Amino acid sequence: MTKLKVLSGMQPSGQLTLGNYIGALRNYVKLQHTHECYFMVVDMHAVTVPQEPAALKEQSESVAALYLAAGIDPKAATVFLQSTVPAHAELGWLMTTLTYMGELERMTQFKDKSAGKESVGAGLFTYPSLMAADIMLYNADLVPVGDDQKQHLELTRDLAQRFNGRYGDTFTIPKGYIPEVGARIMSLDDASKKMSKSNPNAGSYIALLDPPDVIRKKISRAVTDSGREVKYDPANKPEVSNLISIYSAVTDKSVADIEAMYDGQGYGPFKKELAEAVVALIEPLQQSYRDIRESGELHRILKEGQQKASELAERTLRDVKSKMGFVVL
Repeated sequence: MTKLKVLSGMQPSGQLTLGNYIGALRNYVKLQHTHECYFMVVDMHAVTVPQEPAALKEQSESVAALYLAAGIDPKAATVFLQSTVPAHAELGWLMTTLTYMGELERMTQFKDKSAGKESVGAGLFTYPSLMAADIMLYNADLVPVGDDQKQHLELTRDLAQRFNGRYGDTFTIPKGYIPEVGARIMSLDDASKKMSKSNPNAGSYIALLDPPDVIRKKISRAVTDSGREVKYDPANKPEVSNLISIYSAVTDKSVADIEAMYDGQGYGPFKKELAEAVVALIEPLQQSYRDIRESGELHRILKEGQQKASELAERTLRDVKSKMGFVVL
């Protein structure tokens, strides 16, 4: 039986967070054993906003190393840098020519990221077309997406159907993959917002490379609700409910068990032990990360991933260009 293809990626525009690990990386690790997986570092998407070159290079390598440290096996899944496979840029342009202005203008993420800015790069406006190309190059069946990317996946589906209708059956119509558990970890300073590496307040997120004492400090300072009851009640106690969700995700304890453990104890002991649980989860990952960076193997792994990804991507691109009427030599 043919395995379903999965395509996903993360931007190297900041440090990956605990939210990225719980909501995405942990699921990547599970999917690699049952699906044909392509996991990329989407460095071309990162430059839709200005990047310091040295920081972009370091963060691109760091994100790739964290993929591996989290448990992605390069023998089981293809790990690569988006920019090393030129077919992404080329199909991205071709998909831009099929995308309507109105479709891009409706993208809420563009509205959010461009709000209040005097000038905005065209890449930020058109990048959903590149994201569509990323997915379509590999004819992905499933795309792990967060709520903020659902709109972009819908555009991808529309573009795939539009191309198929105009030029003949070519692309798989991808579906979103949203895991039932751990899909959304919220900010430590405001539980109405997703934990995000782009938040200017570093205390709002736990970076996967934060030292243990920094993690402890961030959790001790995490916003809590009035009262002292450790109870899961998102409507009335959103901040504590978020911390309970994190506790549950990092320990696999049920919400009911956590409530029972801290019945009558207040927030102090709860937050202290939550911090230790997070440290216990992240410390082995950090050691694995250091081992990978020091081994000098990262570039070899990424080169192998590039070759494997390019083989499939180039085949798709040649088919697309031929059907569109380009001279394919």
